[in-house]
Amino acid sequence: MSQAIEAETPQTDWKRPLFLILGIVLFAIVYYSPPWPDAIDPMGKNFVLSREGKGALAVFLLAGTWWVFEVLPIGVTSIAIGVLQVLFLIRPPEKAFKDFMDPSVLFIYASVAIGLVFTKTGLTKRLAYKMLMVVGEKTSAIYLGCMVVTALLTHIMAHTAVAATIYPLLLAIYSLYGEGDKPTRFGKGLFMSMAYVAGAGSIITLLGAARGAVAVGFFKDIVGREITFFGLSYYLFPLGWVMVFLLWGFFMIFFKPEKKSIPGLREKARQLNAQLGSLTRNEILAAGIVLSCIVVLSLRSFFPALNKLDKTAIILISTLLFFIFNILDIEDLENVPWNIILLFSGAMSIGFCLWETNAAKWLAVNWLVMFQKANWFIFIMSIAFFVLVMTNFIMNVAAIAISLPVALVIAPYLHVAPEVIFFSALVAAGMPFMLLVGAAPNAIAYDSKQFTSGEFFKYGALASIMLMIVLAVFITVIWPLMGMPITIK
Repeated sequence: MSQAIEAETPQTDWKRPLFLILGIVLFAIVYYSPPWPDAIDPMGKNFVLSREGKGALAVFLLAGTWWVFEVLPIGVTSIAIGVLQVLFLIRPPEKAFKDFMDPSVLFIYASVAIGLVFTKTGLTKRLAYKMLMVVGEKTSAIYLGCMVVTALLTHIMAHTAVAATIYPLLLAIYSLYGEGDKPTRFGKGLFMSMAYVAGAGSIITLLGAARGAVAVGFFKDIVGREITFFGLSYYLFPLGWVMVFLLWGFFMIFFKPEKKSIPGLREKARQLNAQLGSLTRNEILAAGIVLSCIVVLSLRSFFPALNKLDKTAIILISTLLFFIFNILDIEDLENVPWNIILLFSGAMSIGFCLWETNAAKWLAVNWLVMFQKANWFIFIMSIAFFVLVMTNFIMNVAAIAISLPVALVIAPYLHVAPEVIFFSALVAAGMPFMLLVGAAPNAIAYDSKQFTSGEFFKYGALASIMLMIVLAVFITVIWPLMGMPITIK
């Protein structure tokens, strides 16, 4: 009897309250600490860390702790970010909460809506079956096939939209694995690799993410030279694809599928594809709407006149058309993963908070000045490392905006060419492998429930080390052979 009672007694999860309290303690230590020293750049300019800036860092630490250890639903932690800013007078409510509906958040919503449409119309299953008929039954080939398709798509469309499109396709593929919704090594590898590869592929062209265009703008303003569309791709194409194939090997080592193959999968995929019949009206409409938006978004990089059209407004047109043509209805709104949308709302809010209070610039100057007398290689790697850390917590555009200008000012003192600073920072900003808030594909993959935020952080740290090693090889060997200037006299 006593054994039965003991068995029914739930075990206390001490990790949750421990890390919940840890986040609060870190917040209190930073927020209530005495004023911190100013940051001073090489030109002698002072950057004061105000009370609001210190508060931004405090919120930043609390949110990071709660996100990594998942003490609350990730979307609820995001709400705490806005609440703390207002309660502790770090930023007024009209700013702290306004960021929750930033255009970038609506871009993510529209991307998710595209994924919902692909699933509802059956386009996802059709694409999944076609791909399986090509790659076959080996799970290693399925891994590679999904990664290559994801990377290729990021060359022509934003990685957020790619992730939202590929995600339901992966769900369809995983449903044929034979394990239901149960988390498996194959499931973890399938969805996490999609997030990682979406980042690796997105650095290759200016179409993969907004960070590239922002970095090009800074480079032109500060250095006075322009990085062209194809000039950027020339240097980043080899690195991006090296990372894609290395990540395939990475996931084959750490998430080797339980099954080497799925017998009869190719034939089953062929049969299921045949059962779908010919394309339906909704499939044709959905594909046409999405392709039209992709074409317009892509043309913005080639026709300056189209830059006046905001990318969020363009992609939201697809959402409107889905409802106008009855492809989606009111019930589909309930299927939107609001936890993921809230996650990015909070990420935008803390990103702008660090930026507007100058806390981010204070961090960047303090970090980079430590290396102003270092060896040129150490300096370049320190910039990449700083961007890599920051881009895991805040928008990669913001990570570029706070670090690149400072780095480009310091670089001449160390006889470092600005081009290598630009490309190194852009590589690091594109691959936030550790935190879900680092990029939308990370959060979209998390919705699969195949892995925890702790697992994502653990293996993401290893993948980030691999990225830094690859970047070091390119800086010292490959980029110089390709003609990139590394040092200047």
